[in-house]
Amino acid sequence: MFYRGYGDGSGSREMGAKRQRVVDQGPSFFGATPAGTSFMYNQPTYAYVGQPPPFPVVRLRGLPFDCTDSDVAEFFRGLDIIDILFVHKGGNKFSGEAFCVLGYPLQVDFALQKNRQNMGRRYVEVFRSTRQDYYKAIAGEVSEYRSVSSPRRSYARARSYDEGKESAEHTGMLRLRGLPFSAGKDDIMEFFKGYGALSEGSVYILTNSEGRPNGEAFVEFESAEDSKAAMEKDRMTLGSRYIELFPSSVEELKEAASRGR
Repeated sequence: MFYRGYGDGSGSREMGAKRQRVVDQGPSFFGATPAGTSFMYNQPTYAYVGQPPPFPVVRLRGLPFDCTDSDVAEFFRGLDIIDILFVHKGGNKFSGEAFCVLGYPLQVDFALQKNRQNMGRRYVEVFRSTRQDYYKAIAGEVSEYRSVSSPRRSYARARSYDEGKESAEHTGMLRLRGLPFSAGKDDIMEFFKGYGALSEGSVYILTNSEGRPNGEAFVEFESAEDSKAAMEKDRMTLGSRYIELFPSSVEELKEAASRGR
């Protein structure tokens, strides 16, 4: 799970547009505060006169090793989460640490109030962090992914995983897992550019019971051939995340949508 656009190579440029908008545009990138959000989370107009606002990111330590995006989102319930970056170490093992980018600098103060509160049976430490530390972690994740994606990784495990997907029947529908919470339909359409004509009506972003994105989506292609070809994008990056793709169906979309209500 990582972002892009911080190196000189073409790969980093390809990974860059969305996170670069965060850098270039500042708080305006995050959009309007959702309806129903408490006024205490709104960006004050007077707080950073004459200086740029700080980058709204916190670092978490001591997370359960089976922690998911949804667990972090629930932990910070009520805050606007833009991105969650899980940090891995040797062998792609989860370190128990993560970075969480929030919608507004003021929300960092509220996130810090969760310091030493429990997630499951473990208490989680929450620290103020910086843009530089976040970018450094991104670079580390890129390096880690390339390492475990080398021929030295477990070939048998990778082959079994891939063959399962290859043998699945294609109906023209793909399920995406691991999306950045900030990803919109236009980002997903750009991700699948070149795999048939897609419109906003063919992209379905799933939400939780609060109406916030849960990191999953479905995309309906024009044909089964297009969706099968699009599987080439499996485990490629969108934003800071590796996106997993799975052949799916309209029935699975309906079932998943009903669970989020």
